[in-house]
Amino acid sequence: MPPPGVSFLGRLALRVLSLPIALAVGGHYALVRSGVNVPVWATMLLTLASGPLYLTFRILRRDAHQRREAAAMGARLAPRVHGKRPGNVDLISMMMHNQRHGYPGDAFQGYFDQSPVCNVRILWIDAIFTNCPEHIKQILAADFTNYVKGERFQYGMDSVLGSGVFNSDGEMWKFHRAVTRPFFTRDKIEHFDIFDRHADTAIALMKERIRGGFSVDFQDLIGRFTMDSATEFLFGTCVESLKANVPYAHNVAFPPPQSRDAAAQTANTFIGAFNQSMQVIAEREHLGHIWPLYEIFTDKTAAPMKIVNAFLDPVIHAAVERKRIADAIATEKREVEAETLLDELLNSTSNPKVLKDETLNILLAGRDTTMHVMTIVIYFLSMYSDVCTRLRSEVLEHVGPTRRPTYEDIKDMKYLRAVINESMRLYPPVPFNIRESINATTWSSPDPDDKPIYIPAGCKVPYSVFLMHRRKDLWGPDAEEFSPDRFLDERLKKYLLNNSFAFLPFNAGPRICLGQQFAYNEMSFMLIRLLQAFSSFTLDEDAFLPEGRPPAEWARAPGRKGIDRFRPKLHVTMYTADGMWIKIKEAATAEA
Repeated sequence: MPPPGVSFLGRLALRVLSLPIALAVGGHYALVRSGVNVPVWATMLLTLASGPLYLTFRILRRDAHQRREAAAMGARLAPRVHGKRPGNVDLISMMMHNQRHGYPGDAFQGYFDQSPVCNVRILWIDAIFTNCPEHIKQILAADFTNYVKGERFQYGMDSVLGSGVFNSDGEMWKFHRAVTRPFFTRDKIEHFDIFDRHADTAIALMKERIRGGFSVDFQDLIGRFTMDSATEFLFGTCVESLKANVPYAHNVAFPPPQSRDAAAQTANTFIGAFNQSMQVIAEREHLGHIWPLYEIFTDKTAAPMKIVNAFLDPVIHAAVERKRIADAIATEKREVEAETLLDELLNSTSNPKVLKDETLNILLAGRDTTMHVMTIVIYFLSMYSDVCTRLRSEVLEHVGPTRRPTYEDIKDMKYLRAVINESMRLYPPVPFNIRESINATTWSSPDPDDKPIYIPAGCKVPYSVFLMHRRKDLWGPDAEEFSPDRFLDERLKKYLLNNSFAFLPFNAGPRICLGQQFAYNEMSFMLIRLLQAFSSFTLDEDAFLPEGRPPAEWARAPGRKGIDRFRPKLHVTMYTADGMWIKIKEAATAEA
C-alpha cells in the first residue's frame, strides 16, 4: 500500500479538482468548437484557479446552510476560536507544540474560561469542543445513536487499533461488546491469582532497588506489572516484562550491569514499540484530517507495529489452532469456561485479524490506563504523607500486614476507593475523547438565557473530562486540590450525586468501560500489596531528567499546573514524561 500521505493527496486532488478540471476542459473545447480561439495557457490558468474557487464556493454554501438550519432549529452557532492565519493553520502548530511541550488543556484554556463550548475550526472543518457534563451526557448516553467514532477517526487509528472495540461503530462495535462482555463478570474478576503473582515479582524488584540505595521509576515498573497481568489475562501468555531490564535514574553514575537475556530484551522492545505506536496515532488525532501530510513517505506506525505483531501473531495463530484441534476431536459440543479473553473470543470467531484487533484494543485499556492511574496515586501518596498514613492504616486494619486481599476486603475499603477516584478526577487516564455527529442536533446552552447550540451533521465533537473534572462550578472552590474526602463527605452529595456525569474516568453510556470493575480490583489489589510492604513514598526530583520536570514558569501558574512536580504528557492515554521516580521506605519487619 502507498504511504498515507500519497493516498490522501490523491483522494484530495480527485475530490477538489475533478469537477473544476472537467468544467474547464469542457468549456475550452466548447469554445473552440464555437470558433472562439482560447489559448491553452488560459485554460490551464483557469483550471488552476478553479480548484480554490470551487473549494471556497463549497465552504460558503455549507456555512450559509448551517446558519439557515441553526435558525430553523431555534439555535445559535457555537462560538468560534479565531486564529491569526487563514484556515486557522496557526492553531495546528499551537496544538502540536502544546501536545509536545505544554500542559494538558492549555491550548484552549483561555477560550474555555469564556465559554465551556467552542468551535475549533481548522482548515474550515468544524470541531465543536465541550467540557459540559450535559453535553457529554448527550453524546455518550441520551443521544448515543447520533454520535459515532466516524470514518475520519477510524482512518487515523486503523493501522494500530484496526476494527477493535475502540475503533468501530455499528454492528462491528456491537459484536466486540457482545463477545467481550461475558469475560468481565464478577466471578472472573475476583480471581486475583494473576495480580498476586505479578505483584510479588514487582515488589521484590522494588525491594532490591531500594536496598541498593536506588530510587525506582514507578511508572515503568507498574507499566510492566500491568503489561504482564494484561497479557496473561488476555492470552494466557505473559510477556514477562518484569524480568526484563528495569531502568536506573540518569544520575546513577555506575548502575549495576543489566541482563543481556534475549527474552528480557524482547519484552523491552515490545513495550517500546507499543508505546511508539500509541504516540503516533495520538499525534494523528491532534493533527486532524490533515495528518497524512505528515506521513508522506512512510506510515509511522509500520515499524513499531511490525514488532507488536511479531509478538501477537504467533499467540493468535496458536490459539486458533488449539481451538480447531479441540473442536475436531470433541465428540459433543460442550460449553467450557474460557480461561483467557482470547479463548472467549474464539467461541465467536476464528478470524485472526478480528482476534488481534480486539485483544490489542483491550491490551491498551488494560495496560496504559491502569498504569497511569497507579502512577498518579503513588505520586499523590508521595506528596501527601497524611493521606498515605491514613490509607496504610486502612489497609492494615482491613487486611493486615501480610494476608492476600479479597474482593470483600476491597469493597469495604472506602478510603482506598476515594484515593483512587480523586487521583482519576485530577488526572483521568483518557483526558480527551472525540465523537462525530450523524444528524444535525442542538446542545443546551451553558447560559440558560441564551439559545441552544447548533451541532451540524458530520461534525467532530471533542470533549474533555480532564477539564470538566477541574471546573470549580462543578466541584467547588477546592476543585484543583487533592482531597480524597470529597468522595466521602458532604461534597459527594453536593456536587457529584446531583450531577453524576461530572465524573467520568471510565466513560459512560453504552460504551462505558467493560473492565471498570476489573481495573478497580487490579489497582486496589496492587495498592494494598504495596502498602503492606512499604510504609512511605517520597518523590526523588533529582532522578528526573530535565524534560521530566515542570518548566520553571509553570510554578507561577494557578491550580495543579503550578503545584505538581512532574510533567504530564498525552498519547492515547495520559502518562508522565520521564516516569515517576520515587524513594521508598520498607515497612518494619514486625508489621510486614
